[in-house]
Amino acid sequence: MAETAELITNVSDTARWVAAFRAVESARPDALFDDPLADLVAGERGRDIVGRTPRLMHNGWSLITRTKLIDDLILATIAQGCDLVLNLAAGMDTRPYRLELPAELPWVEGDLPGLIAEKNQLLAGQSPRCALTRTAVDLADPEARQRFLDEALAGAQRALVLTEGLVYYLTDDDVTGLAAAFARPEIAWWAMDVNNATLVKRMNRSTTELLANAPWRFGPVDPLRFFADLGWTADEVEPLTSAARRYRRLPWFLKPVMLFPQPDPRKPAGRPWQPWSSVVRFSR
Repeated sequence: MAETAELITNVSDTARWVAAFRAVESARPDALFDDPLADLVAGERGRDIVGRTPRLMHNGWSLITRTKLIDDLILATIAQGCDLVLNLAAGMDTRPYRLELPAELPWVEGDLPGLIAEKNQLLAGQSPRCALTRTAVDLADPEARQRFLDEALAGAQRALVLTEGLVYYLTDDDVTGLAAAFARPEIAWWAMDVNNATLVKRMNRSTTELLANAPWRFGPVDPLRFFADLGWTADEVEPLTSAARRYRRLPWFLKPVMLFPQPDPRKPAGRPWQPWSSVVRFSR
Protein backbone atom coordinates (compact mmCIF):
# COMPACT_ATOMS: atom_id res chain seq x y z
CA MET A 1 0.00 0.00 0.00
CA ALA A 2 1.25 3.48 -0.80
CA GLU A 3 2.36 5.72 2.05
CA THR A 4 -0.38 8.04 3.28
CA ALA A 5 1.32 11.15 1.89
CA GLU A 6 1.38 9.56 -1.57
CA LEU A 7 -2.23 8.34 -1.66
CA ILE A 8 -3.70 11.72 -2.63
CA THR A 9 -1.13 13.44 -4.81
CA ASN A 10 -3.58 16.02 -6.18
CA VAL A 11 -7.27 16.88 -6.14
CA SER A 12 -8.06 14.40 -8.93
CA ASP A 13 -7.17 11.50 -6.61
CA THR A 14 -10.04 12.46 -4.32
CA ALA A 15 -12.38 11.31 -7.11
CA ARG A 16 -11.16 7.73 -6.55
CA TRP A 17 -11.73 8.14 -2.81
CA VAL A 18 -15.36 9.17 -3.33
CA ALA A 19 -15.91 6.33 -5.80
CA ALA A 20 -14.55 3.78 -3.34
CA PHE A 21 -17.03 4.90 -0.71
CA ARG A 22 -19.84 4.69 -3.29
CA ALA A 23 -18.81 1.07 -3.82
CA VAL A 24 -18.91 0.42 -0.06
CA GLU A 25 -22.38 1.94 0.16
CA SER A 26 -23.65 -0.01 -2.85
CA ALA A 27 -22.70 -3.29 -1.16
CA ARG A 28 -24.93 -2.59 1.84
CA PRO A 29 -28.30 -4.37 2.04
CA ASP A 30 -29.90 -0.99 2.87
CA ALA A 31 -27.90 0.98 0.29
CA LEU A 32 -29.08 4.51 -0.47
CA PHE A 33 -28.09 4.02 -4.11
CA ASP A 34 -26.64 1.33 -6.37
CA ASP A 35 -23.43 2.15 -8.23
CA PRO A 36 -22.22 -1.05 -9.93
CA LEU A 37 -19.30 0.77 -11.59
CA ALA A 38 -17.97 2.48 -8.46
CA ASP A 39 -15.38 -0.16 -7.55
CA LEU A 40 -14.08 -0.26 -11.12
CA VAL A 41 -13.41 3.47 -11.31
CA ALA A 42 -12.12 3.68 -7.73
CA GLY A 43 -9.37 1.17 -8.32
CA GLU A 44 -6.76 0.09 -5.81
CA ARG A 45 -5.78 3.67 -5.01
CA GLY A 46 -9.34 4.59 -4.09
CA ARG A 47 -9.63 1.57 -1.83
CA ASP A 48 -6.30 2.40 -0.18
CA ILE A 49 -7.43 5.96 0.53
CA VAL A 50 -10.61 4.65 2.19
CA GLY A 51 -8.39 2.60 4.48
CA ARG A 52 -6.70 5.81 5.69
CA THR A 53 -9.81 7.97 6.04
CA PRO A 54 -9.78 9.93 9.33
CA ARG A 55 -12.29 9.39 12.11
CA LEU A 56 -14.20 12.61 11.31
CA MET A 57 -15.29 11.00 8.02
CA HIS A 58 -16.01 7.58 9.53
CA ASN A 59 -17.41 5.20 6.88
CA GLY A 60 -17.54 8.09 4.40
CA TRP A 61 -20.84 9.22 5.88
CA SER A 62 -20.60 12.74 4.46
CA LEU A 63 -19.62 11.58 0.97
CA ILE A 64 -22.40 8.98 0.90
CA THR A 65 -24.97 11.51 2.12
CA ARG A 66 -23.76 14.08 -0.40
CA THR A 67 -24.11 11.56 -3.22
CA LYS A 68 -27.67 10.68 -2.27
CA LEU A 69 -28.71 14.32 -1.89
CA ILE A 70 -27.25 15.30 -5.25
CA ASP A 71 -28.81 12.26 -6.95
CA ASP A 72 -32.22 13.39 -5.76
CA LEU A 73 -31.53 17.04 -6.57
CA ILE A 74 -30.55 16.23 -10.15
CA LEU A 75 -33.69 14.18 -10.74
CA ALA A 76 -35.86 16.91 -9.20
CA THR A 77 -34.22 19.57 -11.36
CA ILE A 78 -34.78 17.52 -14.51
CA ALA A 79 -38.44 17.19 -13.54
CA GLN A 80 -38.54 21.00 -13.24
CA GLY A 81 -37.41 21.47 -16.83
CA CYS A 82 -33.63 21.09 -16.86
CA ASP A 83 -32.58 20.39 -20.45
CA LEU A 84 -28.83 19.76 -19.94
CA VAL A 85 -26.58 18.66 -17.08
CA LEU A 86 -23.07 20.07 -17.12
CA ASN A 87 -20.91 18.18 -14.62
CA LEU A 88 -17.64 20.05 -14.08
CA ALA A 89 -14.65 18.39 -12.40
CA ALA A 90 -16.76 15.27 -12.84
CA GLY A 91 -14.03 12.98 -11.55
CA MET A 92 -15.13 9.35 -11.38
CA ASP A 93 -18.83 10.13 -11.15
CA THR A 94 -20.99 7.46 -12.83
CA ARG A 95 -24.46 8.99 -12.56
CA PRO A 96 -25.10 8.86 -16.34
CA TYR A 97 -24.89 5.05 -16.05
CA ARG A 98 -26.98 4.51 -12.93
CA LEU A 99 -29.65 7.23 -12.58
CA GLU A 100 -33.03 6.90 -14.28
CA LEU A 101 -32.45 9.63 -16.86
CA PRO A 102 -34.26 10.58 -20.07
CA ALA A 103 -32.42 8.92 -22.94
CA GLU A 104 -32.34 12.19 -24.89
CA LEU A 105 -30.99 14.31 -22.00
CA PRO A 106 -27.60 15.87 -22.88
CA TRP A 107 -25.08 15.28 -20.11
CA VAL A 108 -21.64 16.85 -20.50
CA GLU A 109 -18.68 16.04 -18.28
CA GLY A 110 -15.63 18.32 -18.13
CA ASP A 111 -12.37 17.50 -16.40
CA LEU A 112 -8.60 17.45 -16.86
CA PRO A 113 -7.27 15.55 -19.90
CA GLY A 114 -5.56 12.76 -17.95
CA LEU A 115 -8.62 11.95 -15.88
CA ILE A 116 -10.93 12.06 -18.92
CA ALA A 117 -8.65 9.65 -20.81
CA GLU A 118 -8.50 7.25 -17.87
CA LYS A 119 -12.25 7.34 -17.37
CA ASN A 120 -12.93 6.74 -21.07
CA GLN A 121 -10.69 3.69 -20.92
CA LEU A 122 -12.22 2.31 -17.73
CA LEU A 123 -15.81 2.72 -18.95
CA ALA A 124 -15.31 1.68 -22.56
CA GLY A 125 -18.13 -0.67 -23.49
CA GLN A 126 -20.49 0.60 -20.78
CA SER A 127 -23.74 2.17 -21.96
CA PRO A 128 -24.93 5.44 -20.39
CA ARG A 129 -28.64 6.07 -19.93
CA CYS A 130 -28.52 9.54 -21.48
CA ALA A 131 -26.71 11.45 -24.24
CA LEU A 132 -23.30 11.57 -22.52
CA THR A 133 -20.23 13.36 -23.81
CA ARG A 134 -16.88 14.07 -22.13
CA THR A 135 -14.55 16.95 -22.81
CA ALA A 136 -11.02 17.56 -21.58
CA VAL A 137 -10.69 21.08 -20.20
CA ASP A 138 -8.62 22.96 -17.65
CA LEU A 139 -11.31 24.84 -15.75
CA ALA A 140 -8.65 27.02 -14.12
CA ASP A 141 -7.90 28.56 -17.54
CA PRO A 142 -10.53 31.28 -18.08
CA GLU A 143 -10.21 31.27 -21.88
CA ALA A 144 -10.36 27.48 -22.15
CA ARG A 145 -13.31 27.44 -19.75
CA GLN A 146 -15.16 30.05 -21.80
CA ARG A 147 -14.67 28.08 -25.03
CA PHE A 148 -15.82 24.91 -23.31
CA LEU A 149 -18.96 26.56 -21.92
CA ASP A 150 -19.84 28.09 -25.30
CA GLU A 151 -19.66 24.68 -26.94
CA ALA A 152 -21.20 22.60 -24.15
CA LEU A 153 -24.18 24.92 -23.62
CA ALA A 154 -25.07 25.35 -27.29
CA GLY A 155 -28.83 24.85 -27.66
CA ALA A 156 -29.53 24.68 -23.90
CA GLN A 157 -32.09 26.94 -22.26
CA ARG A 158 -32.29 25.65 -18.66
CA ALA A 159 -29.01 23.93 -17.85
CA LEU A 160 -27.91 22.64 -14.46
CA VAL A 161 -24.22 23.07 -13.64
CA LEU A 162 -22.88 20.63 -11.05
CA THR A 163 -19.59 21.23 -9.23
CA GLU A 164 -19.71 18.44 -6.67
CA GLY A 165 -16.63 18.19 -4.46
CA LEU A 166 -14.89 21.07 -6.20
CA VAL A 167 -15.27 24.55 -4.73
CA TYR A 168 -13.64 23.92 -1.35
CA TYR A 169 -10.35 23.12 -3.10
CA LEU A 170 -10.42 26.57 -4.76
CA THR A 171 -9.60 30.07 -3.59
CA ASP A 172 -12.23 32.76 -3.09
CA ASP A 173 -11.09 34.39 -6.31
CA ASP A 174 -11.41 31.09 -8.21
CA VAL A 175 -14.98 30.64 -6.99
CA THR A 176 -15.82 34.24 -7.83
CA GLY A 177 -14.53 33.59 -11.35
CA LEU A 178 -16.74 30.52 -11.69
CA ALA A 179 -19.77 32.47 -10.47
CA ALA A 180 -19.16 35.09 -13.15
CA ALA A 181 -18.54 32.48 -15.86
CA PHE A 182 -21.82 30.72 -15.04
CA ALA A 183 -23.87 33.92 -15.15
CA ARG A 184 -25.22 33.13 -18.59
CA PRO A 185 -28.81 32.86 -19.86
CA GLU A 186 -28.43 29.14 -20.69
CA ILE A 187 -27.68 28.25 -17.06
CA ALA A 188 -30.70 28.14 -14.76
CA TRP A 189 -29.17 26.35 -11.75
CA TRP A 190 -25.82 25.73 -10.10
CA ALA A 191 -25.53 22.84 -7.59
CA MET A 192 -22.65 22.07 -5.24
CA ASP A 193 -21.65 21.05 -1.74
CA VAL A 194 -20.33 23.93 0.32
CA ASN A 195 -18.87 24.34 3.81
CA ASN A 196 -18.41 27.18 6.24
CA ALA A 197 -15.07 28.41 7.58
CA THR A 198 -15.31 26.43 10.81
CA LEU A 199 -15.74 23.12 9.04
CA VAL A 200 -12.97 23.83 6.52
CA LYS A 201 -10.53 24.54 9.37
CA ARG A 202 -11.61 21.43 11.27
CA MET A 203 -11.34 19.26 8.16
CA ASN A 204 -7.84 20.48 7.38
CA ARG A 205 -6.72 19.80 10.96
CA SER A 206 -8.09 16.25 10.94
CA THR A 207 -6.78 15.34 7.47
CA THR A 208 -3.38 17.05 7.57
CA GLU A 209 -1.53 13.93 6.44
CA LEU A 210 -4.07 12.52 4.00
CA LEU A 211 -4.94 15.79 2.24
CA ALA A 212 -1.52 17.45 2.41
CA ASN A 213 -1.51 17.75 -1.38
CA ALA A 214 -5.17 18.76 -1.65
CA PRO A 215 -6.07 21.04 1.27
CA TRP A 216 -9.46 22.67 1.58
CA ARG A 217 -9.39 26.42 0.93
CA PHE A 218 -12.80 27.89 0.20
CA GLY A 219 -15.03 28.21 3.24
CA PRO A 220 -16.73 31.56 3.90
CA VAL A 221 -18.11 32.38 7.32
CA ASP A 222 -21.50 32.71 5.61
CA PRO A 223 -21.44 30.62 2.39
CA LEU A 224 -24.93 31.52 1.19
CA ARG A 225 -24.25 35.22 1.64
CA PHE A 226 -21.01 34.87 -0.33
CA PHE A 227 -22.92 33.54 -3.33
CA ALA A 228 -25.85 35.93 -2.87
CA ASP A 229 -23.42 38.83 -3.16
CA LEU A 230 -22.38 37.37 -6.53
CA GLY A 231 -25.97 37.20 -7.76
CA TRP A 232 -26.78 33.57 -6.88
CA THR A 233 -29.71 32.75 -4.58
CA ALA A 234 -30.03 29.42 -2.77
CA ASP A 235 -33.36 27.79 -3.62
CA GLU A 236 -32.54 24.35 -2.17
CA VAL A 237 -30.41 23.79 0.95
CA GLU A 238 -29.89 20.37 2.59
CA PRO A 239 -27.47 20.26 5.56
CA LEU A 240 -25.43 17.06 5.52
CA THR A 241 -25.67 16.21 9.21
CA SER A 242 -29.47 16.30 9.38
CA ALA A 243 -29.72 14.36 6.11
CA ALA A 244 -27.22 11.78 7.36
CA ARG A 245 -29.28 11.30 10.49
CA ARG A 246 -32.41 10.87 8.36
CA TYR A 247 -30.63 8.27 6.22
CA ARG A 248 -29.15 6.51 9.27
CA ARG A 249 -25.58 7.23 8.18
CA LEU A 250 -24.52 9.70 10.88
CA PRO A 251 -21.62 8.26 12.98
CA TRP A 252 -22.43 7.53 16.60
CA PHE A 253 -19.93 10.11 17.89
CA LEU A 254 -21.72 12.90 15.99
CA LYS A 255 -25.23 12.02 17.13
CA PRO A 256 -25.00 14.11 20.35
CA VAL A 257 -24.44 17.18 18.15
CA MET A 258 -27.97 16.75 16.83
CA LEU A 259 -29.40 17.22 20.32
CA PHE A 260 -28.59 20.92 20.09
CA PRO A 261 -30.22 23.51 17.82
CA GLN A 262 -28.71 23.31 14.36
CA PRO A 263 -27.46 26.40 12.51
CA ASP A 264 -29.91 27.91 10.06
CA PRO A 265 -27.86 28.52 6.89
CA ARG A 266 -30.45 30.98 5.61
CA LYS A 267 -29.86 33.39 8.49
CA PRO A 268 -26.93 35.79 8.11
CA ALA A 269 -23.79 34.14 9.49
CA GLY A 270 -25.97 31.69 11.48
CA ARG A 271 -23.66 30.31 14.17
CA PRO A 272 -20.25 30.89 12.55
CA TRP A 273 -18.51 28.89 15.30
CA GLN A 274 -20.52 25.77 14.46
CA PRO A 275 -19.44 23.48 11.57
CA TRP A 276 -21.83 23.58 8.65
CA SER A 277 -21.90 21.70 5.37
CA SER A 278 -24.76 21.50 2.88
CA VAL A 279 -25.75 20.50 -0.61
CA VAL A 280 -27.08 23.68 -2.20
CA ARG A 281 -28.74 24.56 -5.48
CA PHE A 282 -28.41 28.16 -6.57
CA SER A 283 -30.35 30.07 -9.20
CA ARG A 284 -30.20 33.63 -10.54
